[in-house]
Amino acid sequence: MTISFLEHRHARPRVGLRLTLGSGWATGVRAIQAKIAGVRATRLGAALAAAAIALALGAIVIAPVVVSGRAVAADSPALAGSGLPVPRFVSLKSDRVNLRNGPGTDYPTSWVYRRAGLPLEVIKEFEIWRQVRDAEGATGWVLQSLLSGRRTALVLPWERKTGSSPPLVPIMASDSEHTNVVANVEAGVIADLHMCDGRWCRVTVDQYSGYIEQKKLWGVYEGETFK
Repeated sequence: MTISFLEHRHARPRVGLRLTLGSGWATGVRAIQAKIAGVRATRLGAALAAAAIALALGAIVIAPVVVSGRAVAADSPALAGSGLPVPRFVSLKSDRVNLRNGPGTDYPTSWVYRRAGLPLEVIKEFEIWRQVRDAEGATGWVLQSLLSGRRTALVLPWERKTGSSPPLVPIMASDSEHTNVVANVEAGVIADLHMCDGRWCRVTVDQYSGYIEQKKLWGVYEGETFK
């Protein structure tokens, strides 16, 4: 049995201005120039606000580093305002979640995630907003209420290449390479995590349960253990 990958996110469509020339074309041009200037000013203000927030939060938050596509936790994760460690992994509650450029609904949407259960890494907190990073390295802000503490992971997401067949990863019957294969899953498939011992994680993908090597998963830190 082979379980295939599904696309997880979509780019937000671009929205532009259209100008129809006529007898009042000069007035139309001036109106659009004023609108563009307003948009630029708004974007500049949003960027300055985001920078101020980043500076304020950066003094108290320890972010992880990424090594060869795998997330590695900081030695001493900080406790954020929620009382939870930062960084940490979470997952999406909904099949439609907007990733915004800043912590507020006034900020534009950069991505729309389309898969409940997709793992994300929380790297900062601001009030009811969480700055997250996905497996491809994209960062942005998501409402806290759209995130869950349920642990999930992506299988070998760094091995997916456009135009080539994704590699297969076996789900083993036990935490050993010398046991039966329950199923094979494509790189990019989401697995539910039940426990990890630093080397193996017990997972469920669809109706199949078994073990996958921890180093082949994005959604759990190298050496992390939990039950």
